[in-house]
Amino acid sequence: MSSNTNYLLGVEDLTVSFDGFKAVEGLNFYLDQNELRVIIGPNGAGKTTVLDMICGRTRPTSGSIKFKSRELIGMAEHRIVQAGVGRKFQTPSIYENLTVYENLEVSFPRGRTVFGALTFKTTPEIEDKIKSISETIFLKDYLDVEGAFLSHGQKQWLEIGMLLMQDPELLMLDEPVAGMSPSEREQTAALLNRICENRSIIIIEHDMEFVSRIARKVTVLHLGKILAEGSMEEIRNNQKVQDVYLGH
Repeated sequence: MSSNTNYLLGVEDLTVSFDGFKAVEGLNFYLDQNELRVIIGPNGAGKTTVLDMICGRTRPTSGSIKFKSRELIGMAEHRIVQAGVGRKFQTPSIYENLTVYENLEVSFPRGRTVFGALTFKTTPEIEDKIKSISETIFLKDYLDVEGAFLSHGQKQWLEIGMLLMQDPELLMLDEPVAGMSPSEREQTAALLNRICENRSIIIIEHDMEFVSRIARKVTVLHLGKILAEGSMEEIRNNQKVQDVYLGH
């Protein structure tokens, strides 16, 4: 159980079966306000499936997912986004033919419906937000550049910026540094450490060096269950974790 009952996200006894195979089984997981949590584990451990259930993409077989005491199971995906949960998938999905500025602008919640987009007027407040977020994601000098011309790492940052435009209280990122150069990874670590000052973040990652730069608490999943949880130091020295994961 969480040491703190005021957790932001509480996952209890969560199970999902696909054709009789339990991808996640009896999972209990608690995330505090402004916490940065990294989930690691071998392929097939159920990491992405857990994020899919939190954001409403996959419906669990049983269990509960509470965000700020609201049950998320059964809520539509867009309602979960409106409740304050943002999710970034492994492949960046930005608008390649729009500039960085326009990508951020259309991500502002009022611009999201077709009617909203047609009647959408950018206010000084939104412009300030775009400028400030573009600085956070290292793209303030690229506002007029079309998405197609950004490097792989810059596209990943832009997508994080598009999520930040929605002010999520919980941000979930699936392998955010996959395919990045070493210097982009370093910048991404700095970016994530900065943005979790006023929101919670769950990150799935395989790159252990990167994990050690950002992790405050690490959860290790194995065969759909939590194998271990603790600081990076504790996880590194955990014999069970070494046997199933870090030793490979």
